[in-house]
Amino acid sequence: GIEFIDSYFFNKVEDIRFNSTVGRYVGYTEHGVKNAEAWNSDAGILGQEQAELERVCKHNADLHYSAILDKT
Repeated sequence: GIEFIDSYFFNKVEDIRFNSTVGRYVGYTEHGVKNAEAWNSDAGILGQEQAELERVCKHNADLHYSAILDKT
């Protein structure tokens, strides 16, 4: 499977991360935890992350798999 991770940093510290395997945001700092709670309750924001997974990861994975299969 494909795992899509979208991390947000503040002052070089990871604040919050969206993980497609979990399907939600996880906060790593006090500020990140508060944002994660807010963003996880917003279907629009979660939908944007899911759309990125489809648009970027799955599209590119298909291209890479095709290239590999062409060589075998």
